[in-house]
Amino acid sequence: MPASPVKIFSGTSSRYLAEKIAQAYGGELGSLTVSRFSDGEISPSFNESVRGCDVFLIQSTYPPADNLLELLLMCDAARRASAKYVTLVLPYFGYARQDRKDKPRVAIAAKLVANLLSAAGASRIMTCDLHAGQIQGFFDVPVDHLDGSAIFIPYIQSLNIDNLVFAAPDVGGVGRARSFAKYFQVDMVVCDKHRKRANEVASMQIIGDVTGANVILIDDIVDTGSTICKAAAVIMEKGAKSVRAICTHPVLSGKAYENIENSVLEEIVVADTIPLKRESNKIKVLSVAGLFATAIRRVHEHESISSLFINE
Repeated sequence: MPASPVKIFSGTSSRYLAEKIAQAYGGELGSLTVSRFSDGEISPSFNESVRGCDVFLIQSTYPPADNLLELLLMCDAARRASAKYVTLVLPYFGYARQDRKDKPRVAIAAKLVANLLSAAGASRIMTCDLHAGQIQGFFDVPVDHLDGSAIFIPYIQSLNIDNLVFAAPDVGGVGRARSFAKYFQVDMVVCDKHRKRANEVASMQIIGDVTGANVILIDDIVDTGSTICKAAAVIMEKGAKSVRAICTHPVLSGKAYENIENSVLEEIVVADTIPLKRESNKIKVLSVAGLFATAIRRVHEHESISSLFINE
């Protein structure tokens, strides 16, 4: 049986990245129109046949919620147009921070979004650096959870940093920082923080020695930047030589840009899973387009993607 043709489409918010993914894959984006009624109601439609095709729909689900709803409608349209498989490519999986009940009477939004994507007809999910790896278990379809270290580790190697130490900005990020420290065979430290409320750090302590070290903070999301900037300041106070940060998803809300530009961070390295609102001389962007293009090819050809995980 001949392989089903691959067609890659993009939602409105991620077209900048989808074009790079399609180019890296060796093709072009399919033609899709997303129109709106006068009241803002979204109506996507494919301008070409997808019957019997392996369809890949690219859209990060960062706010506003229209980005998520648009992806759901695109998925439904593809299924109703008789696509063979519909893979939803979410470089950034929104609502992942609400992955458990950490206090009474709250939603588990990550599970709800997983249910919505499955209900829309997704055959497969492809994403990068989930806030919590166990979110993969919220889905009843295969999940390809790509690792941003595949693009960050080569960049760190290019810097030729001596006396390198990795740091987790909070206890929840220990696993991510440990994987980098293990790969480079160096030490790691942990920043133990206490919050008064969401997006506001009350106090922070450093567990480990950073004296004279060049420290790299590792995190999956940078939102307001308060945690990463506070951690950098405390690390420098403890005698570090320099501090930089690697955060996959640049949510960068509120006063994030001001916080980063006024911080002691030498730079913060992010992926292009979410577009920057503006440029900053302290923010460096690396592209995940090649990583996703390779994953799409291997999924289509029923090959393993394990070699994409550099820590393996």
